[in-house]
Amino acid sequence: MSLLIKKCNDFGAGGVAVAIGELAPGLKVELDKVPLKYAGLDGTEIAISESQERMACVIDPKDVDTFLQYAKEENLEATPVAVVTAEPRLVLNWRGKDMVNLSRAFLDTNGAHLTAEVEVELPKRSENPFDYAGGSDVKAQWLKILGDLNVCSQKGLVEMFDASIGAGTVTMPYGGKHQLTETQSMIAKIPLLRGKTDAATVMSYGFDPYLSSWSPYHGAVYAVCDSVAKVAAAGGDIDKIHLTFQEFFRRMDDNKPERWSQPFAALLGAYEAQLELGLASIGGKDSMSGTFNEIDVPPTLVSFAVDVASVKDIITPELKAAGNRLVLLTVKRDSDLLPDYEDLKAQYRALTEDIKAKRVVSAYVLERHGAAEAVAKMAFGNGLGVKLDESVTEETLFAPGWCNLLLEVKADAVETLSCRTERFGEVTAEPVLSYRGTEISLAEAEAAWSKTLEEVFPTRVTEGGEVQDRPLFRAESVAVCSHKIGTPRVFIPVFPGTNCDYDSVRVFEAAGAVVNAPIFRNLTAEDIASSVEAYRNEIRNAQIVMFPGGFSAGDEPDGSAKFFAQVFRNEVVKEELLKLLNERDGLVLGICNGFQALIKLGLLPDADIKEQAPNAPTLCDEPYRQTLEPYGEPQGCLGQVAVA
Repeated sequence: MSLLIKKCNDFGAGGVAVAIGELAPGLKVELDKVPLKYAGLDGTEIAISESQERMACVIDPKDVDTFLQYAKEENLEATPVAVVTAEPRLVLNWRGKDMVNLSRAFLDTNGAHLTAEVEVELPKRSENPFDYAGGSDVKAQWLKILGDLNVCSQKGLVEMFDASIGAGTVTMPYGGKHQLTETQSMIAKIPLLRGKTDAATVMSYGFDPYLSSWSPYHGAVYAVCDSVAKVAAAGGDIDKIHLTFQEFFRRMDDNKPERWSQPFAALLGAYEAQLELGLASIGGKDSMSGTFNEIDVPPTLVSFAVDVASVKDIITPELKAAGNRLVLLTVKRDSDLLPDYEDLKAQYRALTEDIKAKRVVSAYVLERHGAAEAVAKMAFGNGLGVKLDESVTEETLFAPGWCNLLLEVKADAVETLSCRTERFGEVTAEPVLSYRGTEISLAEAEAAWSKTLEEVFPTRVTEGGEVQDRPLFRAESVAVCSHKIGTPRVFIPVFPGTNCDYDSVRVFEAAGAVVNAPIFRNLTAEDIASSVEAYRNEIRNAQIVMFPGGFSAGDEPDGSAKFFAQVFRNEVVKEELLKLLNERDGLVLGICNGFQALIKLGLLPDADIKEQAPNAPTLCDEPYRQTLEPYGEPQGCLGQVAVA
């Protein structure tokens, strides 16, 4: 289907006028043909109203019917609404009249030329965040940093989201055998319908609100460099990176030139970093409405870096083995506290060589809290300790270190590194952070790091204030299907919002099964009837029915798996599924949304399809469970994440 698409654009805030209007120099759009969610819109509203979850595609006229057929098979609405014209004009027609008829040359001018006076606020050198203020107690400083809201563990929040969707995840959000070392980039394999690949996307971001508040210019420069550094630390190639920016600033005022200072300085800084690094920002999104009464948002320019790398070259940030050495890669800085771009590029390219040569086995990018944050987080993942070198100063340990990296290197590889480094410490088997006579047990450091948000985003199950031990479920015996088949057939129903069908098919096929995953089409009554009959035949020929995960029915409150349940309560489908379970000793599997479907149908725990009783099991998190208790404890509250 994608081979038929010449060009495409997603709908957004500009609606039809922008999504379609950008696709070709000459276009005639028939607004009457645009499908509407709400009746009664006039031509102007149709042309400019925001419209999400739609794509405008350019198709060769000879391929339109084929494209529409493919769309129907995928249960997608597709409607021809415009034609590309030879004359370079944008024409929007509604009810037989041209509402808009503008030349492309005029549109390309971007309208009237606007200017504004800017009065740039210069940062005060005396208040710069690069200097280390000093402290009297190393241990107290270290533990305070780990408990800082910008450093502390966010694991309870992160784990509310599934990082493994698509089954292509290379690095999880937290690494190591204890899953406690925070990764600084998102890495996932390129998705394929068939076959295997080593190619993966590496994505990272950079932004520090405190640095940007002091100087939007420096904040933008280091946002770009920080995002680039994190790609390099994961094993990516900085010369292949593409950038995109997200910007958010206080509201502008044409009568107050100083209000334009922050975006002006930030964009100049980002522009300089792009030129010096030879990397372009290919897109982004901005907002200049960050003001409420007298409250302004911090000047915000977040840089996102994207690269493509081989998983063979990827490294993760947790410490790997006792006896390895830690070294510090420091990028030079000029008198204006800006990075030496040539040195930065040289060192990051050399780091890439060292990673590919397996000399560097883990790396962590330093930020506002310096090496103290980095070394502790690297240690948490595998429960290893670190003994810092005597040459490491308190300033090196605690001062901000934007663009610098802490590297774990095999002991015999330190002298062969391509990048410029200095000694920092040694990895130890004893779980202790040791520096000049000060020792912090890893347990104490982890407690300081994890407690800040534990009450808000808990990582442990508690009851009555006590942490509950919830061991893994272990079956005393394994049920084996009595109906033996050498090559079982698996039926995976696919509904609107399902997003785990491709990886589920791949896993079953790898195990030797024959799999079919037809889409339930519901655009018309005829589609529904046809799909019901098709699903009955699929179940009749299958030994396993697998309900995959996703967001059916929008996953709204009490709506999870409603689509699954509604279809499988249909008498035709229900009868065939119960025959599979009761007469052919078949199996049913549910994951994520599919697990919820098993509960809503009654298949769990009763192996029968029936309406839910008031005391039927349900899935809920702890806050929801508390709201249920006054109305009678449900028979079962199965937790937040479940697989059956």
